[in-house]
Amino acid sequence: MAGAPVEALKRVPLFIDLDPGEIEQIARLFKERHFSQGETVTREGSGGAAFFLIESGQATVSVAGAERAMLKQGDHFGEIALIDEGPRSATIVASTELVCYGLTFWDFRPLVQENGAIGWKLLQVMVQKLRAAEQGYLPDLTA
Repeated sequence: MAGAPVEALKRVPLFIDLDPGEIEQIARLFKERHFSQGETVTREGSGGAAFFLIESGQATVSVAGAERAMLKQGDHFGEIALIDEGPRSATIVASTELVCYGLTFWDFRPLVQENGAIGWKLLQVMVQKLRAAEQGYLPDLTA
């Protein structure tokens, strides 16, 4: 199957407000990526241009050299990079063989530019996250 599983994308907070057809459009843009155990997927401070959804395996998240979390199947990272290509806020290293679906900025941007409804929904989700961060908490957008 080309692209990422639609059911998995429905659980990603960034895409929570999209309808099934919109999610399917985005799912088709993902490409399967494989990382070997010990391979760095993203490096803190480096430029970011991709969002990843983990299909299988585990990855370790570290910030300023300190381990912060373990990611597993169904987890995701890098959604802000889809929008601004800014520096990565964490280093992600494959703890095991890791299979991810990746979506790059340059594949995602044209879809959003051509579809204002998707862009508007994504903007609303990002503003909710910004408001929550300013108030010191993050809401559960999946509820």
